[in-house]
Amino acid sequence: MPLGIFCLIAAITVLSIFAIERVQVQRDNAQLNARATAIASALERRANASSAYLRAGAALLSTMDEVPPDDFRRFVSELRLDADYRGAEGIGWARVVTPSQVEDFNAFAAQSDTGGYELYPLPDGSQPISLPVTYLQPDTERNRRALGFDMYSEPVRRAAMQEAERTARPTASNMVVLQQEGSEEAPGFLVYMPVFEARGGGRALKGFIYSPFNAEDFLQSALELEDAGTYGVRLYDGTPSEDALIAATVDNETEGVRQISQIVTIANNPWVLVISERNAAGLAGLSMATLIFGLLVAALMMLLVRMLTQQAQEDEASLVWFEEQASIRNTLTRELNHRVKNTLANVLSIIALTRRRADCVETFATSLDGRIRALSATHDLLTQSDWGSTPVRDVVQAELLPYAQGSDQKVSMTGPDVELAPNDALSLGLAIHELATNAAKYGALSQSGGMVTIVWKLVEPTLCRVEWLERGGPAVSQDRKRGFGTDLIERIVAHELRHPVELDFDPEGVRCVLLIPVRRATEFMIRANRDKPTEN
Repeated sequence: MPLGIFCLIAAITVLSIFAIERVQVQRDNAQLNARATAIASALERRANASSAYLRAGAALLSTMDEVPPDDFRRFVSELRLDADYRGAEGIGWARVVTPSQVEDFNAFAAQSDTGGYELYPLPDGSQPISLPVTYLQPDTERNRRALGFDMYSEPVRRAAMQEAERTARPTASNMVVLQQEGSEEAPGFLVYMPVFEARGGGRALKGFIYSPFNAEDFLQSALELEDAGTYGVRLYDGTPSEDALIAATVDNETEGVRQISQIVTIANNPWVLVISERNAAGLAGLSMATLIFGLLVAALMMLLVRMLTQQAQEDEASLVWFEEQASIRNTLTRELNHRVKNTLANVLSIIALTRRRADCVETFATSLDGRIRALSATHDLLTQSDWGSTPVRDVVQAELLPYAQGSDQKVSMTGPDVELAPNDALSLGLAIHELATNAAKYGALSQSGGMVTIVWKLVEPTLCRVEWLERGGPAVSQDRKRGFGTDLIERIVAHELRHPVELDFDPEGVRCVLLIPVRRATEFMIRANRDKPTEN
């Protein structure tokens, strides 16, 4: 019954929150749509104000045979451009120049009081006319960068001018980078208004009066009329995409964002306005109150359920804890038994072989002490790695450390990083100890100038080849007696490694080749439920 009541209250709470949130989303969408309409209207008002100035300029310039620079400057000054024209770089004049008039235009431009300029790029014959920037007011260093630029040579600008000439209306270009920007890549656009002159009972194109706009400044000037508030505004030249983004007040994010699109016409050119708002991270106030009330009621029900089940949970937890402790104890016992048996087996084998070869108790004790110490040194390495894998280099260094420091002999160790399982590392340590002891008594480590080289490499992904080579020591006697070291390496080590050992007593020095399996070390899992530990 308590669980049934809890589920019923939870279901009612969830349905209530869903209904409240749905109404909130509808209200937010309505506000977003209203804000998009207001901002679109502000953008169009900015564009219409610019178009009105250009229409007035076209009407005046069409009555002039020529457009002197002083008259154009006076015209722009008398317009008294107010805040409605903010966002524009100014007003410019581009006159028609035929290929035969290029030299005359350059001569006229050279005498300009702006410092002189020339038409560029020069016509290549693909277009019948050029439309270089002749004047651009206000006269600033930034605007002078555009003087002389043939706007008709650039496809985007040319398409806008041809459309303006066809419709005889102010027409905005698609997204371009203004000549005023220099090396910067700030998007912009231009609004063109054609200027005609009467000729032969008809009309002929005289040039264009135009305004260049920095897109970011244009958008900001429009937002001064209609504040975007917490909404993000992005303006696209065509289908919304990263490449078509002309101006924005926020990054182009889509995740967790509610947005609405609207077509806005800027001087006879349709653009796409996108207004976005990041979804609220939490619930609405009424939804939160409903949730809290539901949680309080549900908590009362859950308290009753907890009282009934707490004792059962505690009993179950106690049983699990006892089982875990028993598993840990059994695992530790099995693991310790396994390690001790392996070590004792090696020690017993060493004692047995040492006893057979010893002439007296002192010799037996000395030989046994060295070999037990070799086992101890390798055990120390295994303990440091928590009986995990041990590098070949560390095993070799541990056994040769007494001979590699403060002596006239040289010890060279070369090979890649190869990790050995614990038992294999113990066997390698015993073999290296026996070889090093023999070399110190009779071989390359027994006299100055001797050298021992140990090289190991992977011959297969699961097999490592270790080669011991002595040079520069006394000549190896060929009628020597077989010693314990030879038996230990060829019997015990070979048996443990499960591969034959190649041991040659060349006159120039002892050579030994060991093949060691590269096996993954068994992880010591305290809480593993295993019947017995897996041997390495």
